[in-house]
Amino acid sequence: MLRAITHLPANHGRGAPADSITLAHDERRLRRKLLTFRGGTEVMVDFPQTVTLDHRGALELDDGRIVEIVAAEEALYEIRGRDTAHLVRLAWHIGNRHTSAQLEQGRILIKRDHVLRTMLEGLGATVTNVSEPFFAEHGAYHSHGEQGHALLAR
Repeated sequence: MLRAITHLPANHGRGAPADSITLAHDERRLRRKLLTFRGGTEVMVDFPQTVTLDHRGALELDDGRIVEIVAAEEALYEIRGRDTAHLVRLAWHIGNRHTSAQLEQGRILIKRDHVLRTMLEGLGATVTNVSEPFFAEHGAYHSHGEQGHALLAR
C-alpha cells in the first residue's frame, strides 16, 4: 500500500498531480487515515501529528508521486449582521456553542444546523444557505504541541 510521506502546501511548485481527492473540512484535518483518490489509488496517511491539508495542497507519496487535495463544497450558512459590532456578537454566540466557523470580512460561515439558524435569526442575523468550500478556524485548544499554536504564541 502506498504511504504519504509528507504534506505540501498550496502552490507547492512540485509539478502536476498524478491524482486528486476531494475532502470536506473535517476530512482535511487528519493524522492517520486511509484515503482513496479519484483514480482509485489508496494511500495511508500516518503522520506523527495532526495536520490540516490545504485546498490545492498535496501529499507526496513514498513512490515520489504527488496527489492533490481539493476542498469539497459543503452545505453552509452565510451569516451577516447589521454592522461589525453585531457580527462580533453573533460570532460570540456561535463560539459559545463550540461551533466551527469561517470568519471573514462582513460574514461568518458555519455548517448548516437548523437550531443554530433559529438562534441566529432570533438575534437579528441574516442567514442564507450557500454551498462552497469550508475553511473553519481551528480552536486554540487543538493540538497544543503545534508550532505557532495560540497558547504557545508570545
